[in-house]
Amino acid sequence: MAAGAAELRRLQWRLEELEQRVGGGDGACGPRKVADELVKVQVALSNIAGKRERIKILFKKIEDVIKYLDPQYIDRMAVPDAMKLQFILAEEQVIPSRAALLEQVKNLQPILDSASIQAVPDHAAKLQRLSQIHIQQQEQRQDLTDSVKMLLEDYNKMTLLLSKQFVQWNEILTQLEMAKEAKPVAE
Repeated sequence: MAAGAAELRRLQWRLEELEQRVGGGDGACGPRKVADELVKVQVALSNIAGKRERIKILFKKIEDVIKYLDPQYIDRMAVPDAMKLQFILAEEQVIPSRAALLEQVKNLQPILDSASIQAVPDHAAKLQRLSQIHIQQQEQRQDLTDSVKMLLEDYNKMTLLLSKQFVQWNEILTQLEMAKEAKPVAE
């Protein structure tokens, strides 16, 4: 009984709070009670319904209207049980494999509920920071790779030029040695 009285006080407080928010408190016309206004609307609708025969019929059939507006109503009407049975029988070969997959998911559910998986959102900021660091390091690596490539190209060019110079000096030295050997024989 005490719990019911407490619940009633809580509902009354919620209704007063709602009336305060909707009615705007102490206005020029005084505080408007939402419940009073709802009663007035209900009485007006009842009076209108009592005077008009079509509305009386509509109020009597409101349950049917709600039933017809239900999205599953069409499914119940359009697909008879025999057709549903045929759908199930057509999928008979696939059902065991899907059941096995569902069983596997059920067995793996503790892993998904583990503290490590639950903490993933907490680690998102750290992962974002690490991703940014990784991107920066990739850019630095690319810059370093480009500079090393340029240094290797310069080294190769320098080695080629030095090799050509050494070949020219070797040819000149060979010609001078041959000229020197040719002179003593001729004398």
